[in-house]
Parts: sequence; C-alpha cells; structure tokens
Amino acid sequence: MDRKRVPPPSSRPPTSHTFLNELLKKLHPNAICPLSHLTHPHVLLLKHGGNTKSDCYSCGKQKSFVTGRRNSYSCTTCNVEFHHGCHEFPRKIRHPYHPQHPLTFTFRNYENGIISDGHIDESFYYTILSDSSTLDVKKFRSVQVSQSQSNLLMDKCTWCAEDIEGSWFYRCSICNFSLDLSCYKNFPLQTVENPKSHHHSLVFYPRPLLTPCDACGLVNVLDPSYACFQCNYMVHQSCIDLPRVIKITRHQHRLSHTPYTEAVTSPCRICYKTVDFKYGQYFCNQEDCSYVAHSKCATHENVWDGRELEWEPEEYDENEDIIPFIKVGTNLIKHFSHEHFLMLEKYDGIRDGEKQCQACTLPINSRDFYNCVECDFFLHEVCAGLLRKLDHALHVHPLVLDSSHYSSKKHYTRIGCSVCSRKFSGFTYKCSKRDCMLYQGFQIDVRCTLVPDYFTHESHEHPLFISTSYKGKSKICCEGCKEVCMQSYLQCSVCQFALCYQCATIPNEICYKYDKHPLSLCYGEDVPDGVYWCEVCEKEVNQRIGSTHATNVVSLSIFNACLDLLSI
Repeated sequence: MDRKRVPPPSSRPPTSHTFLNELLKKLHPNAICPLSHLTHPHVLLLKHGGNTKSDCYSCGKQKSFVTGRRNSYSCTTCNVEFHHGCHEFPRKIRHPYHPQHPLTFTFRNYENGIISDGHIDESFYYTILSDSSTLDVKKFRSVQVSQSQSNLLMDKCTWCAEDIEGSWFYRCSICNFSLDLSCYKNFPLQTVENPKSHHHSLVFYPRPLLTPCDACGLVNVLDPSYACFQCNYMVHQSCIDLPRVIKITRHQHRLSHTPYTEAVTSPCRICYKTVDFKYGQYFCNQEDCSYVAHSKCATHENVWDGRELEWEPEEYDENEDIIPFIKVGTNLIKHFSHEHFLMLEKYDGIRDGEKQCQACTLPINSRDFYNCVECDFFLHEVCAGLLRKLDHALHVHPLVLDSSHYSSKKHYTRIGCSVCSRKFSGFTYKCSKRDCMLYQGFQIDVRCTLVPDYFTHESHEHPLFISTSYKGKSKICCEGCKEVCMQSYLQCSVCQFALCYQCATIPNEICYKYDKHPLSLCYGEDVPDGVYWCEVCEKEVNQRIGSTHATNVVSLSIFNACLDLLSI
C-alpha cells in the first residue's frame, strides 16, 4: 500500500496567518510593506516623527495623525505611507463590537465600488489587494479574490456611522457589518471590576450608546460603553475612571465628581452651557460656592493637568510668595521687580510720552501710578498689584510673574506671548513647572492675563468666554482681524462669534501726540461719508471690528498697525 509522501517541514504550506507572519518576521525582521509580494517584499522605512508627503494609505487619516512624535513608515517603491501599527492587520478577527461572526480584512476600490477579500492559498503568498494604479493584481495569481458590489452600508462604519476613510476596513459579509480601522483598534474589556464611577461591576455593552452617558451627560457613539443592568447605569469607556477629586486653574478650590445633584439648573463655568443635574458633573463642595462644570469640560486636556487629588492633602501658598510688594511708608512700597522704593502718584492729566508702565508697556496717561523715587521706573497701580503666582484659565499649571525682560529704558528683551503671539517687552507670566510638556516655553504677557474668564466685550452683545479649542486645532476666524485663531481665543456663549486675544487686548482709548483729544477704538461703525482714512499711511481703512482708533471730536482715524510705528 502506497503511502502519501509527507513533505518536509521546510516545504509545508502555512496553516495559519499567524504562522505566516512569524515566518515573514524571521525572513525579514524589518517592517514589510503590505502592498508588496512576499517573494519580493519592500522594506518600510521608519520615520521618527518627520513630515509626511501624504495621508496614511491604510486608515486614510490626515497628515497631522502621521506627523509629530509618533513614528510612521513609508514605502518608496509603492509611494505610500502608514501610521505605526497601520502596516500590519490580521486577515480575520473576532471583535467585541460584532461577536456573532468573524470579520474579514477587506479592500474597497473607490473607482468601481468593488469589495475584495484577500485569502491565503496553498502557496506561501498573502497580500492585501490595492487599486490597479499602485499594484498590478495580475502579478498575484496565488491570491484568491471574492468580489461584491459596494452598497451604502459599505460606505459607512456600522459602529460609529461615520464614512469609512481609506480603502481598507473589516466586514462581516453575513450581516453586512462594516468596521473602520479606527473602531477596529478599540478592544474593550468584557467586564470592569471596581470602577471609580460606580459601585457595581460594569459589563461591556456591544452597541453604540445612543443615549447620554450617565457619567458625563454626552452622546458619543465612537466611545465604547458599559452597563450596570442592576442600576440601569450606562457609561462611556473613557468615563469609567473619571477622577473623583481634581484641581483646575479656573477655580480656587478643589472640585469633586458627583453622579448627580439636586434639581438646580446651573451653567458650566467652563463652556457656559447648562449642566443637566441628572448626569455626572464636577462641583465645588466649599460652603457658599456654587461652581459646577461638565465632566468632560473639567477634565479637558487644556483645563486639567491630569493629577488626581483624592488622597493628597491640600496645598497652601505662603502669602510672602504671592504678594508683589511690601509697604514701607505712606504711599511708599518696595516692589519685587525694582531695587528702589516706589511712590504712589496721582495722574495730573498731563500727557508725557516718556512715562510708560514697565509691566504692561502702556503709557501712563489715565490712571494712578507708582514712580521710582530715584530713577525713571513706572508702574500702573493695577500692574503693581499683580500677584507673583497666579492660577489662570489659559494654562493648566500655576504661573509665576517674571520681570527679567525689562532691565532699563534702553535695554530690554522682546518676547512672544504664547496666547496672542504679540512681541512684548514688559512683565510676563511663565509656567512654574520646568517639566511642562504640554506647552513648552509657555509665557503670557500681563495684558492677556487681565482679560476676564467671562465678560461682555464692547464689540459684541453676548458674553464671551475662554474657549478650550485652540493650539492650532480650531478653524474659527476672529471677528476683529478676520484671521484664523491659531492660539487661544474668546468664544461667544450664544452664537458663533469669536475674538482672538490680540484683538481683545487692544486698548479702548489711547492718546495720540498729534491730537489733543483721546482716540477711541472703533468697532466698524458707519461714518457720514462711508469711508475711514488712516491719517498716518493715508490708506482706506477696512471696516473690521477694532481696525481703527478714531476721535469723536474731529475726523481723524488711524490703523492700529500704524500706531505701533508712532510714539503715542
């Protein structure tokens, strides 16, 4: 009886995709381009956070997801780039979002709508199909392809209902279930024991949560959800471990998380939208303090420093570390920024262009001020009282007042404000944390710190508040300068109005040495002849909010940009 010849181990076909991956790693320890054939693999080049030429070929995400500190890969032969982790995907998976059936790694051709699934045959070949413009499918005769026509369900991820970005995704052909690569990467635990947000264990809920989360009050179908069926409690995965006690720079007291409060309607003190008392929120438990904030607002990356303070003792600042001056006599002080005594003087109404506050760099022309008894050093009374240490809404860490940029009237250093980007030579507040990685080199001029967290600007009828969306992530345009707000900005609590800090800190009134009347800031008001002309550059003034200073007594107007060229 003839026996069937058993091939030697070196020539046996792979029994699983896992085995094939292990073999590929042994033959080629470097990362391999998934578009290349196993018989002629293309080695991917590792890029350490450099700029990329295109989006990730796998998930279709924007360039910003590839750039930065995350590594990326590029194939110079196929002229494609991948995020770290997007260059390797298993052919079939079992995913918690669709536990009924396995999901198959699938390619979709946008031009003809064909859906293709790659398979491993008796040969050692496995590949992920691409469109004909990048890869010649005829070269891969060992790859079996099952094709079907795309439909509307294939164009959207079944889990998050978002359009599928890129050409690859996972699908179940039985249920017509599609899963994009962003959702695929989430593998939530089936059970969470001892969660912070609840007193019972939580079980994974394999459906998008279409109702508000009980911990944050928001609807977010992208976030996996968990349930306590005993309490009818539903919570996002990201809200399970919300910190119980935190401290933010927008409030002087610590905040505690609570699952609900009494039936009292209050605005969130960060976004100034109504806080629903039925859902989780942060509140101040100090007596006679009604500060509340949404769970997601209070723990936003631009609001909270990430420290949980449940078991940490309260920190108290010593008064001598905060107070900027000490009184040494009647109307006489010793300020930390100057070596001589300063005398409080009343403004006599006489303009003097040589008198300039060394803190805010604005002229001494309308307020009481401190004058050095020995030299030409001036401080507005308000600026002299600026605290040496400050918690401010524009940064997650405490700020310390720095006066080192000014040394004398003739020798000073101009720095760039991290909030308004304006060059500045006065006092600045700097981050007190040397290891601050969120905003390296953060510094803010004192004019920006004097802007309130919530106030009504003369250019708009509704109150404005500090937006949490900034650092280049926003595409909001300032209504004053009509430029995109690349840094921090103020946002209307009612409508879409926005104002950058450079426009928000323009003085409402200034004195101009060539006019005896003060110039008032204009907000696009109409004039009798319909045209403003700048008296300095003689150009027509575009009627933008805060574009000019003008006097109500005589017809005189000046560009704000031109004021910087003059001694006012």
